[in-house]
Amino acid sequence: MNPIATTEQARFEREALTILADPRMQATIADRRAYWLDEARPSPAMRQAFEWAYPEVVFGAIIWSLNTDAQRPGVVTITRLPHRLDGVDVPGSRWGIDNPDSVYRVIPIDGAERYVIRGRVADPRLTENYFTLWDAHMGTVDVLDGKALVLDADGRFEIFVDADEKGDRANHVRSSPEAVEFYIRDVIADWARERPNMLSVERLGGAPRTPERDFDRKLADAQAMLVRNVDNTMRWNAQATTRPANGFDFTIDRDSDGALRNQIYIMGHFDLADDEALLISIGLGGAGYFLAPITNIWGTTNDIVDRTSSLNLTQSVRDDADSLTYVVSRRDPGVWNWLDPCDLPEGLLTLRWAEFADGRPGAGFGARSRVVKLDALRGELPAGTRWVTPEERRTQQRERAASYAWRIEA
Repeated sequence: MNPIATTEQARFEREALTILADPRMQATIADRRAYWLDEARPSPAMRQAFEWAYPEVVFGAIIWSLNTDAQRPGVVTITRLPHRLDGVDVPGSRWGIDNPDSVYRVIPIDGAERYVIRGRVADPRLTENYFTLWDAHMGTVDVLDGKALVLDADGRFEIFVDADEKGDRANHVRSSPEAVEFYIRDVIADWARERPNMLSVERLGGAPRTPERDFDRKLADAQAMLVRNVDNTMRWNAQATTRPANGFDFTIDRDSDGALRNQIYIMGHFDLADDEALLISIGLGGAGYFLAPITNIWGTTNDIVDRTSSLNLTQSVRDDADSLTYVVSRRDPGVWNWLDPCDLPEGLLTLRWAEFADGRPGAGFGARSRVVKLDALRGELPAGTRWVTPEERRTQQRERAASYAWRIEA
């Protein structure tokens, strides 16, 4: 069974399509469209990207808002790509500077209630998997590292969620009155071989204490979430776009505002001429996981399936055991580690390091960048750089697309 394309997921997606079609939702979509374009003042390239990115931001708000009833919790995958469901087109739902490796799932929680999350781990075991319990401001209440899960002989587990002490329970997340939601990240480093964990949730304690939201309430919640998400995207992007282009020196290392505890982010934005390339030298610092994804100012990744607009350690060729070099350029530079901006001259990069052996980065950690002319590239790259022919590039892209296909199956 596909852990993403569940019966529960399909139910939420069908309901989201109904909300999307409502004239009141369409009016809010039009209003936020005009507002965002006016506030962002996008370049021609970013204005073009808006036409396909904004519908995903919209649907992302709807699908997420539908799973916020803590009396009737579900497990819903957000930030999916466009796909088909029973012959119907379902929009993508990427938003929030998404990680192309991550399967993001949400579960609503009431801090006064008790829950059990049941599941089964994937084989092979994921490099990175976190169950983060958030407050209403995306601050961490508690977090459980999936690698610490105690499993039975079949790889199954139960996670107990309540405000009590752990006691003798193997897997426990301690809740609080501030807790509102689980944000679960299953990071798929090897797209072809790895799969997210199977998950389900049960609220303990009998029948729901409150009536289910009616359609009008659900629609209003979707409208409100879209408004928040647009404003949050502009705020997050400003951390990078207000700094000089082509530099990567702004570091996020916290467990608030949606950032993941124990993961370090370095943000920046690039702006390149057609004959230029941005070289980014990465020091891993002993990280077991690293990702370099390109996003646009609307908070979504570009074409992550057919083009190399993101690369992780599994997909990259290292300079040595603890370093890599990437090339960002509009034109194919002929190197394996090409971060393809998908014909856009500008974009954002949120470099991510995680899973340090000692909990914190070691010597050599960081990122250095410089702009060079494309025709001088060969002399600027490390001696061991892997160069590719046009046919090898096509093979790389075909294999990448094939490895992602399972995520958008019905």
